[in-house]
Order: sequence, then structure tokens, then C-alpha cells
Amino acid sequence: MKVVLQSARILDPQSPHNGKSADLLIENGTIVSIGKNLTGDRVISSGNLCVSPGWFDLQVDFCDPGNEQKETISSGAAAAAAGGFTGVLLMPSTQPVVQSKSEIEYLLRKAQGLLTDIFPAGALSHDLHGKDMAELYDMHLAGAKAFTDGHLPVSDAGLVVRTLLYTKTFGGKIFASCDEHSISLDGKMNEGPTSTALGLKGIPALAEELMVARNMYLCEYAGAPLHFMNISTARSAELIRAAKKQGLPVTAAVNVCNLAWDDSALHDFDTNLKVNPPLRSRTDIDALLAALADGTIDVITSDHRPEDPESKVVEFDLAAFGMIGLETAFALARTAAPKLPIEKLAAIFSANPRRLLGINVPSVKEGETANLTVFDPDMEWTFTEKDICSLSRNTPAVGMKLKGKALAVANNGLWNFS
Repeated sequence: MKVVLQSARILDPQSPHNGKSADLLIENGTIVSIGKNLTGDRVISSGNLCVSPGWFDLQVDFCDPGNEQKETISSGAAAAAAGGFTGVLLMPSTQPVVQSKSEIEYLLRKAQGLLTDIFPAGALSHDLHGKDMAELYDMHLAGAKAFTDGHLPVSDAGLVVRTLLYTKTFGGKIFASCDEHSISLDGKMNEGPTSTALGLKGIPALAEELMVARNMYLCEYAGAPLHFMNISTARSAELIRAAKKQGLPVTAAVNVCNLAWDDSALHDFDTNLKVNPPLRSRTDIDALLAALADGTIDVITSDHRPEDPESKVVEFDLAAFGMIGLETAFALARTAAPKLPIEKLAAIFSANPRRLLGINVPSVKEGETANLTVFDPDMEWTFTEKDICSLSRNTPAVGMKLKGKALAVANNGLWNFS
């Protein structure tokens, strides 16, 4: 099939056509021609059509193996494609935990033939208990692209520094969540006026910020790269900004939900808004948006965490943390940050995650393999149940009016049209 992108603005600094509007002809998985008045079997056009290298999400859970009733590799890949993503990094928080080469090989086998590229992350510690180092080098050889305990912070500073020093020898990358459990305890939402009004136990910003500061020191000592996941507070952003100015090899990500909603949204006790890290204050959101604009925060992640009704349709205190987010990640980010230049937002979703992970960044050039996301950053639309491709439905975004939509993705010789 010959697909033509009509008058598409190319957003790719690697391309000689960057910033220009042109027709693109894609045939048999290859960008055949970039020019004017091109024809094909299918034409994609829009009021403000843009094309960039395919988007990449650095933090998703597909629940396979162990909880395939929530999500599978194939359903998660379909949700990713619907949201404009051609690649994702899978968290190791499955049953069993992804902590040896056999689990890495299992995931890579199941991902064969899909439009969405699946990159597994391996567990940092055995069984995610934060005590003993997992089989990092074996997983690296098998194809693991990063090591993390997912949303579980590693309290043992010695283990963190040892993994930093060890993975430094073979180019591995450590991803860290920051939460001091002795402070956050069994908190349910952000600590502040809203938690007091609702009578819910709060999670102080201090719990995150202490661990960010500690991990900065460990990163400096080891001289090894460290990626901070799930940054959610203004002070955390300040600490990362200072570390980058100091020259430390740190990167950071923010979950899109922490840009789209503040903690006042919890007045209705919607369990779909119960996430970890929790929704913070408007002041925190403003600081996170500023950190994205100046490059302090490198990427936006969906933190796609599918949950079944038994885990969400319960009292707020008992509900599991997390929401699905692949189908809405770009639109929520665009809606929450309308002043962020679209060129920068496209890089945040495409090139930045891949460079951070150390994998090839595709390009929009003639003769290149088509790994593309086609989108309209100004399209206004309403997210409905029909737009959900995930097996789970735990999202507060149903019924929301959003701005910005992925219209199609191409990768591995395949197309998905939204």
C-alpha cells in the first residue's frame, strides 16, 4: 500500500526537511519520496498535519506474564499504536518478576511481528525486594535496555551505588523511583489542604525530594548515569536542574497525569485519579511545566498501569494506584502545556526517550525505514470508551475534551490509523 501524508510539517532535526511542509510517500515500509503533489492508495490530511520520528514511552506496564486479564503484550502494543507510540519500555513488575534472561527472552519473543517495538527493562533487585542485585549482566546480554524496580524505590543506598558502579562497566542504565517509605507510609494522596479536607492520609513532597537528593549524591559518587522516574514536585525539579548544571549524568521524566490534574481533582474520590506519585498542587505543575520547557525534565511518560475493576471499583483507601495512559498521553500533555512549542513536545515524545535509552533515533528522510508518528497538534476531540484499546478501563479521561491527536503510526512495515 502506498500512503501519502499530504502537506505534512516535518519535525525532525536530523532531517534536511526539518520544519518544512511537504508530501511524503511511504511504500512497503520505506519513505520513498518527499516532495509535492505525490499520489498514493491512501491519503492522510488534516488542518495542521505534522510528522515526526515515532514516539516512544519509557514507562509502561503490560502485566504479562502473570496478570494478562489486565493487559497483554498484544493489547498493550495496540494501545500504544493508538496513542501514537511506535516503541515502549516495559517495566519488570510482573508475576514472575522480569529478573533473568529467560523473562527477557520471553517478552522479546512475544513482541515479534508487532507494529510497536517492545523493549524490556529488567529488575534492579531480586524479586523487587530492594536487597540483592538481580542478574543484570545476563539480562543486558539478552536484550534488557534498563534496570529498575519500577515504582518501588530502593531504600538500600549501598545496593543503588553498587548497581550504578556495576552497570557502568557495560553501559547499563539505572532508572530510579524516589519515595522515602518511612515518610510516605500508607499515604493515599498528596499531603496538603485537599487531603486534610477529604480526611485522607497525605504523601508529603518531602518523601520524594529526600530520595532525589540521596540518589544525586550516589550518582555523583559512582560517576554513572541515573534516570529519575516519576518526578512530581517543584523541589525535585529544582534539585535535578542543579545537578545538571553541576554536570552530573542525570535525566528525568514526569508522568503525564502529574501535568494534567492537580490534587483538587480528588474531591469526588475518583479512584482512577489515585496514582503514585500522587497528583500534586498547581504550584508543582507549573514548576514541572517550566522544567520541561528549559530541558530540566527530558521526557513525558504515560505510566500506563492497567488495573481490573476489582482493584479500582472499591473505596478510595483500598483502590490500587495507577491509570492507563497510552491512548491519551500526547493529548493530555498538549492540553496541559499549550505554550510548549510543538517542535519541543515532539522531541520530548520521540528523540529524547530513545537517546536516553541509548537506542537508534529514526529519521524522516527519503530512503529511511518508516518509523513515524503522524499527528495534528491542534485537533480538538473528545476521548470516549471507544478510543480505549487497552484491556483495562481505569482512566479518568473518558469524556474529556482534548487537544492534539495521533492520526497514524508506521513501523516495521505496518500501519495503524486512528
